[in-house]
Amino acid sequence: MQEKTPLYSMLLDFQSNNNISYHVPGHKSGQLIDEESMWKDHLWEMDVTELTDLDDLHSPTGVIAEAEALLATLYKVKKSFFLVNGSTVGNLAMILAAIEDGDKVFVQRNSHKSIMNGIKLARGVPVLLHTEYNEEWDVETVLSAQTLKQAIEEYPDVKTLVITSPNYYGMVGDLRSIIELAHLHGICVLVDEAHGAHLIGRNAFPHSAIECGADIVVQSAHKTLPALTMGAYLHYNTNRVSKDRLKKYLEILQTSSPSYLIMASLDKARNYLATFQLEDEQYLLAKIEYFRHLLKKVRQVKVLDFPASGDPLKITIQSRCEYSGFEIQKMLEAEGIYTEMADSHNILFVFPLLKKEQNYPIEETVEKIAKVLANSTYADYKHNEWKDAVKNEMNVVELKLSEKEQSLLQKESISLNNSMHHICAESIIPYPPGIPILLPGEEITSHHINQIQKLIKAGARFQGNEYIYEGKIMVYINK
Repeated sequence: MQEKTPLYSMLLDFQSNNNISYHVPGHKSGQLIDEESMWKDHLWEMDVTELTDLDDLHSPTGVIAEAEALLATLYKVKKSFFLVNGSTVGNLAMILAAIEDGDKVFVQRNSHKSIMNGIKLARGVPVLLHTEYNEEWDVETVLSAQTLKQAIEEYPDVKTLVITSPNYYGMVGDLRSIIELAHLHGICVLVDEAHGAHLIGRNAFPHSAIECGADIVVQSAHKTLPALTMGAYLHYNTNRVSKDRLKKYLEILQTSSPSYLIMASLDKARNYLATFQLEDEQYLLAKIEYFRHLLKKVRQVKVLDFPASGDPLKITIQSRCEYSGFEIQKMLEAEGIYTEMADSHNILFVFPLLKKEQNYPIEETVEKIAKVLANSTYADYKHNEWKDAVKNEMNVVELKLSEKEQSLLQKESISLNNSMHHICAESIIPYPPGIPILLPGEEITSHHINQIQKLIKAGARFQGNEYIYEGKIMVYINK
């Protein structure tokens, strides 16, 4: 048995199929990496440790410090940090640095689980701010300034706001107005910009949270830039949070044996973005428009347009046939086309950040999409059977039970159909995108039940709770 290498062997087999990547990481299976043999062919030799001249991530004074300084200069911030444990560690560190035990904190409701975990670790009290909802896409979109204004009126003492921008689909709202409103009321703004490391690249992209004045911003460099998975950036640009406190948490949370491969890829990714010129932008936009043009010829799908500002690298198509988004995604995977994610009726493509003269198999991709859908029935489906019957009407919601109150109660598994108005005792997280539908301590509503049932019916995957597929959910009960 021990002669087997199941994961390694599967990776070799997977890559031998020459699959086409429309998912993260942004290097697209190495296709955006240049042909330097020492980088592409000798990765094992470059997997070193804190040797003389190679500096120390936790106390950089040499080449790592220089690389981080170049990063800060590019993004025009006070200080930038390399992260080797993904955006997750950055989200945890910035939240722990910004809030104290018992502090209430405004948090965008459709945030990644790492944001919610950070607030839990800090023993903060989340006040959930619901986002806008788009009927055509059937997805929650972005936070509005009006919702933040309402939250400030109801909770005038809150001093921290955590938001996510762009969302998973690439949507960006009126970020500048939100940040200005928060700062006007003395509120520190922390932004999970995992999908937006490239936004400062050129004029074609929406403004990044950094350009809009956010205090601390975390970015997954590996999602859209050519960096290795787990490579991320944290940008500090504020006087509202102690830099020393932030550095302390980064040192506590990050590995004491950081990967030099990841750090080197972060340095290369910064260089890639810094050298992204106007001619590269024009070439990229032309390729994206060509891809969208070809997709529009496939009658069984609709190419969605952003309701407002959005990231052109994110391209979402919607089923106009009898198949759900999840089903189309699996059909494409059988043809070697791997997309970033699907929902009940949408499929999300993450286009590579191409530079001039870099090619990508656009025609082959669309030919395969047309092939898998050739025998499906076209109709102007709206997939009403998957739509939520009830939309959340509460813009600002506080958990019904605090962490301490939750610890005093027992848990019980009950039927999801009978769970309305019970208090959820677990996180319900479809993955991807890793955004909790329900949090421990949150009241279960008909909206939640409908949303979970819709996702189960359509074939979504959930993290951690296998009984959810059996129509059961864990709730709190009195002892």
